[in-house]
Amino acid sequence: MGASMSTDIPKGKQPAVKLADSDFASDRREHDVRSSVADYWARVRAGDLGAIPAILGLAGLIALFAALRPDTFLSTGNVANLFTQALPYTILAMGLVFVLLLGEIDLSAGVTSGVCGAVMAKLIVDAGQPWYVAVLVAIGTGLVIGTSIGWLVAVLRIPSFVVTLALFLGLQGVTLKLIGEGGTVPVHDNVIVALANKNMPIWLGWTAAVVCAAGYGASQFLRWRRQRTRGLAAKPVQIVAARVAVVALVLLVGTYLLSLDRAPSPLITLAGVPWGVPLVAVLLIAATFLLGRTAYGRHVYAVGGNAEAARRAGINVTRIRVSVFMIGSSLAAISGVVAASRLNSVATESGGGNTLLLGVGAAVIGGTSLFGGRGRARDAVLGGLVIAVIDNGLGLLGTKAYANYLITGGVLLLAASIDAIASRRRSATGR
Repeated sequence: MGASMSTDIPKGKQPAVKLADSDFASDRREHDVRSSVADYWARVRAGDLGAIPAILGLAGLIALFAALRPDTFLSTGNVANLFTQALPYTILAMGLVFVLLLGEIDLSAGVTSGVCGAVMAKLIVDAGQPWYVAVLVAIGTGLVIGTSIGWLVAVLRIPSFVVTLALFLGLQGVTLKLIGEGGTVPVHDNVIVALANKNMPIWLGWTAAVVCAAGYGASQFLRWRRQRTRGLAAKPVQIVAARVAVVALVLLVGTYLLSLDRAPSPLITLAGVPWGVPLVAVLLIAATFLLGRTAYGRHVYAVGGNAEAARRAGINVTRIRVSVFMIGSSLAAISGVVAASRLNSVATESGGGNTLLLGVGAAVIGGTSLFGGRGRARDAVLGGLVIAVIDNGLGLLGTKAYANYLITGGVLLLAASIDAIASRRRSATGR
């Protein structure tokens, strides 16, 4: 019967076959600005908020403190100070993003930064080693600590909370042993001190900003062209151009502000981009490329989303678990070096106190999920700026220390609540 029906249809008049929604036709359909905006809004409504809360929060805080302290908060000197304040927490948070992507936690990251900073300082002061040897040994120390954590968590299957809590206590003893109770090791090496206290030449800052803007634009347009050539779904070129324009504007305006003379006295000149800013930029580019453009990054997201499914897909879950702790502790070591630069010293309490909390807070406030599988390296930068703005703005207002802690904790709790609500929303919508 079916055969006779098919023969009754004139040749060339057969109905076109319509692909089901589960086919890959949607990956090849053309996107215009309207459909792209509609798709993005649908993802937001489904709980995929990304960095939206952090960006809105940062804009709101800047507007608030600018209104309350218009003469000081947006001054060029204070803008530069904001970037310097955010450096250690941003780098620490960048490493924690890798750990949080797997739904794990590293409570020892703060004290790891303190230990590595102490190692660097002792090598420079007591052993007379050049700065690059001391920094490499400090990063190597962080790498060893991260490898040990990863092995205990991934191979012995001890919960990361327990392992890193034990190291949180134990590593403080290492710092005490290296420095001595109540002791302080001064750091006067010119290169190390320059990281958080010196500025790039103005011409070099502008050159770096233009190169970064041009490089980002070239990468985005090349990616768009490659997607179009292969017939894959691509954002409209207008949206790509708008994104490039926003990034370029932020880079150039930031460089302009930091290039203005911010010296309190006309007898001296103080201008230029702090050296720590390009360091964070390099780490951000490297971490973004690693997570977004490599097989390793895809494996990290896969394990964070569903470890068992990733294992069945052939991903070495144990290796991925070990590696994220290695990366996290290595970046914690760099954070310790920058913190030592900012304070010109390393003390027994370095990396202790609320260092870890601010690092985790920066990652979560920036948009990295505590439930694993969602987050980007840029979250650390956004969250670090939010924390720096809160600390700096409240300081300018003369707020008491207890209020600073309460407000920062409230912001972190709000970010975690938004993450939990968004996670439930994603589960409900199947995203």
